[in-house]
Amino acid sequence: MIPESMLSAYGHPGIRWAAAHMPLLHETMARDGGVFAGLRIGMCLHIEPKTAVLASLLVGHGARVRLTGSPGTTKPDVAAALTGAGVEVTAGDGAPHVDEVLALEPDLLLDNGADLTLGLLRNPPADFLGGTEETTTGGLRLREGGHSGLPFPVVVINDSPLKQLVENRFGVGQSVVQGFMNATNRMLPGADAVVVGYGPCGRGVAQTLRLLGARVAVAEVDAYRRLEALLEGHVTGDLVDLLPGADLVFLATGRTGVLGPDEIGQLRDGTVLAGVGHRGDEVDLRLLGEAGPVSGTHHRVHLLADGRRVVVLAETQMINLVAAGGNPIEAMDLGLTLQAASLAAVARGGLAPGVQPVPDTIDRDIAERFTAALTPAR
Repeated sequence: MIPESMLSAYGHPGIRWAAAHMPLLHETMARDGGVFAGLRIGMCLHIEPKTAVLASLLVGHGARVRLTGSPGTTKPDVAAALTGAGVEVTAGDGAPHVDEVLALEPDLLLDNGADLTLGLLRNPPADFLGGTEETTTGGLRLREGGHSGLPFPVVVINDSPLKQLVENRFGVGQSVVQGFMNATNRMLPGADAVVVGYGPCGRGVAQTLRLLGARVAVAEVDAYRRLEALLEGHVTGDLVDLLPGADLVFLATGRTGVLGPDEIGQLRDGTVLAGVGHRGDEVDLRLLGEAGPVSGTHHRVHLLADGRRVVVLAETQMINLVAAGGNPIEAMDLGLTLQAASLAAVARGGLAPGVQPVPDTIDRDIAERFTAALTPAR
């Protein structure tokens, strides 16, 4: 844990608890934080205690930070605490306030889903330094939207093999299943679950479900990942063929429109849909028919025309953040350390323009430090 003497700046108890278990981020900011002094940083992140530690540290090292939240995941008490700590927060309704952040005329962007970066491209300033992008979804939007040749560097944190292993596979696997259990109080042993997408996040969710006693099937269009799922003991198949046997469906592709009319036609009565990906638009909820009132805390029952019911958790927003505390602190310590070190590399200059992965030197340095932190002293 971080020494108590270093925690006095964190007044909010949840932020303080997270900060106490984030040694890598504090160590990295102590080493690299000076590069941010005097810079304007626009940020889009899930506003919760762990990300609040990073925003607070940036301000503490002399940056001006304007932060907006991602849809459905802003914790109002954390936003208020950050405002008191000097962070400019624009997140009153939980939606990204892109124009308000860009009005800061930022030198750097720390983005989550590419909303800020795509907004900046409408009128990019000549002296903009570059930024980072947290998610698979954001990386896809930048690359597949014809923006790979950006005139400034954007480091995609989710391209890091280290992040995919620790945060996505093990962190998301734990936190998504925890969020599902919090939201539904349903029993996993004996349940039939379909995980849609077998990237690192989907893999982690599938493995966690299986370890807790669920029967897991995986729908994946990539041949290599589909083979990997099969070799790791999961049933595999086409999505339309797997859905009729599903009690639970976890959407983990990072793409839009994954569940269309054909797939919805295969859902059994009472199927539960949970979102893993960033944007929560892998199914158009209008296709699910009339929605009843929110039942419990996070679920809403949709009634299809033929009488089947589909239970949607948190409108398929990221269930690990909506109904749980997000990824475990240690996993986010690693992920946010990758963010801080990559953003510092952008601020120093020297990176080539364009969309790119985390520099290998940064990835390996943090992997060694994270391993050392987890290795018990002998």
